Amino acid sequence: MYFSQHYLDCLSQASYLVADESTGRAVVVDPRRDITEYLDDAEAHGFTIEGVINTHFHADFVAGHLEIAARTGAWIGHGRRAAGVEFPINRLADGDVISLGDVTLKILETPGHTPESISVLVYEHAHDEVPYGVLTGDALFIGDVGRPDLLSSLGSSADELARELYRTVQYKLMALPDQVRVFPAHGAGSACGKNLSTERQSTIGIQRLTNYACAPMTEDKFVALVTQAQPSAPDYFGHDAVLNRKQRDLLDVARRLKALPVEDFLARRAAGAVVLDARDPQEFAAAHLRGSLNVPADGRFAERAGMVLRPGEDILVVAPDGAEEEVVTRLGRIGLDSVAGYLAEPEAAFLAVPGETDHASRLTAAALRTELTRTPRPVVLDVRNHGELATGAIDGAQHIPLAELPRRLDEVPAGSPVVVYCAGGFRSAIAASLLRREGRSDVSDLTGGYAAWAAASGR
Repeated sequence: MYFSQHYLDCLSQASYLVADESTGRAVVVDPRRDITEYLDDAEAHGFTIEGVINTHFHADFVAGHLEIAARTGAWIGHGRRAAGVEFPINRLADGDVISLGDVTLKILETPGHTPESISVLVYEHAHDEVPYGVLTGDALFIGDVGRPDLLSSLGSSADELARELYRTVQYKLMALPDQVRVFPAHGAGSACGKNLSTERQSTIGIQRLTNYACAPMTEDKFVALVTQAQPSAPDYFGHDAVLNRKQRDLLDVARRLKALPVEDFLARRAAGAVVLDARDPQEFAAAHLRGSLNVPADGRFAERAGMVLRPGEDILVVAPDGAEEEVVTRLGRIGLDSVAGYLAEPEAAFLAVPGETDHASRLTAAALRTELTRTPRPVVLDVRNHGELATGAIDGAQHIPLAELPRRLDEVPAGSPVVVYCAGGFRSAIAASLLRREGRSDVSDLTGGYAAWAAASGR
């Protein structure tokens, strides 16, 4: 058997290639849209990818099943309860067996994160009594289970799904032998759960001992535990959950990589396109085009861009030097395919149109402490997730997680200066740029975030 995990840090997302080395037949599970990595892996080992399995309709990224099928002719598999699918699928039911030769896959229906969720048991040899491992999708993570509330906007009850998840975890997955390896679809940082580990694999036995959701408990207690204190989900999650059912366009990064002179760039902005500036917050603060959103191209770039951009709106990119393709690719991974081009030579462009540029205010912890003694006192806005409040907060701060801010802008008091902070200074830069874009003129963000504030306060 050949088994490889392909992990994408920026989305905390894991996908898998499983093959029988004697037959060369392979299947990919939960692929992302930029599929070169899987094709290269298969080609290097002489494998033919003949199937793609999605463990569920993903909400946090657009899966690459259509891209792989278009390149290889592979069939696409989904759980039998999959609904609203616009492309041909193999409906996979509990107990279905997929033979790659001696290497064998067996389907477990594991609903709860979504109704159609499945897990895939992997057997190194067809007659093995104990599976080599189980690909659990978003049903079971290392240290957590999949949240059941992401489909509430699509008509699925979080309570009903949580009760299905209880039966999945307690009576199906925990019924597997202790030595079965666990390979989930996400790791720490994903908004698909609240307590995910940085570990990328585990075993059923370890999860039985250490995972809070795998301990014996009543159904009602399980439902209460897995539905409370979940992180705020970006608005694009609903868009992607729908898009993964559709016969959509294939990812085409090259089509979006258009270098635009500043005149064309500004004309498109005037026509309604949003400017996404992916440079570092300090560079953005020094100079940027007025009205730009600043989403730094750091590790969580795509997820955070999806919090403040609306699917379908034209996007104009200002990228760090040489990172244009990376930015467009990462937007495409979450279904933001409407990039109209990028600004050629940003620094020279800014100098050419000084009347169109602006700067951003950033405050140190010491400067913020001084500002809080002034009248009017600035509104202090905390854009961290709910779980982060346990580490402390600035006295009197208003709390709106970044993922919720676009739909809760009216809750930020108007007419007063606003200072935004997060844990380390990246999300606050995004939030501050969003507030400025929406017409707030006096907005700053806290350099170094709450970590800097706590250190300056001796906490």
